[in-house]
Amino acid sequence: MENKEKGGSSSSSRVCVTGGTGFLGSWLIMRLLQRGYSVNTTIRSHPDRKRDISYLTNLEGASERLQIFNADINKPQSFAAAIEGCVGVFHLAQPMDIEEEEVDETKVKIVITATLEILQACIDSKTVKRVVYTSSATAVVLNDKGLDILDESSWSDVDLIKFGKTFGTFYSVCKTLTEKAAIEFSGKNGLELVSVVASWVHGPFITPHCPDTVRIFMDMIFVHLLTKKLNGKKRYHPIGGTIFNQLLNFHRLHHYMSDLAGKYRTYRLISPFKNRICTSDPVNVEYILKTNFDNYGKGWYNYNILQDLLGDGIFTIDGDKWRKQRKLSSHEFSTRVLRDFSSVVFRKNAAKFAHILSEAVKSNEIVDIQVSP
Repeated sequence: MENKEKGGSSSSSRVCVTGGTGFLGSWLIMRLLQRGYSVNTTIRSHPDRKRDISYLTNLEGASERLQIFNADINKPQSFAAAIEGCVGVFHLAQPMDIEEEEVDETKVKIVITATLEILQACIDSKTVKRVVYTSSATAVVLNDKGLDILDESSWSDVDLIKFGKTFGTFYSVCKTLTEKAAIEFSGKNGLELVSVVASWVHGPFITPHCPDTVRIFMDMIFVHLLTKKLNGKKRYHPIGGTIFNQLLNFHRLHHYMSDLAGKYRTYRLISPFKNRICTSDPVNVEYILKTNFDNYGKGWYNYNILQDLLGDGIFTIDGDKWRKQRKLSSHEFSTRVLRDFSSVVFRKNAAKFAHILSEAVKSNEIVDIQVSP
């Protein structure tokens, strides 16, 4: 894209930034204005309340070279006016909640379709030379290949992400599928597209409210400092890791969690919005199974995973079913019952084993007592 001297304005130096009210978008607008570009940007207006965008309109050069358009990602045709006459488009607008764990296929389709229609508007404009699409590292790193070096051929495994149902599942799936669709569309239609794979974005901001990425980062720092302060009081289990440790070990997640269980037995996993206590300590497991289920609910996620193996047993269910199973098992699995049962099993199998050894001695045979696979 051509760069005009500050104060210059022409169609050859006009660019569009979709989603200009966000953390990254507002910074991009400020830098483009400083470098002499004329900028069209889009915002999503709210009919019920007036939106304060003075932090954009008060930027140096904004009064002469910044135009603001109302556009809604659910109505992608509304972006055409902002794109018209521009030589470049920075596409940042995407309506998704980074915290969502469930994948809504309808929402994913809306985002993909909107992105492709915006790219089509760039082609129809006859002036756009290049599109810069803002992707995410979550579209690249979430797979089980264990690669040390990632490049353009590296993609996150969507099925694996959906199976995990963890923090940011919807965001990761949406970013992965949208970037793939955008690259394929641009290649077929001869549109020059650059995909920027952003990782963790944080730092100073010019928006009136703290951006989500900065807020999450500050939450992590606060939790870390608070934990250090409270550690001396021995009130909490040690922190075994964070959501970021899980992402870094995604290709070996089972082994990573097993290593933590072996090292700490009981520990905390920290994320900005949902902290978890994990335990492999038999004493804690016994306490949880014997205590109020409302405090230690397994939840639908664990139930769906374990149901095929354990059915509707005490290890998988919550609520009244759990209470009834616990009442029944408390009678059936008393110390005396378990002791008597174990004694019978041991005596019966010991007698069988002694008979096998006796017959082997009589016939002078070698006995293979390895367990068959």
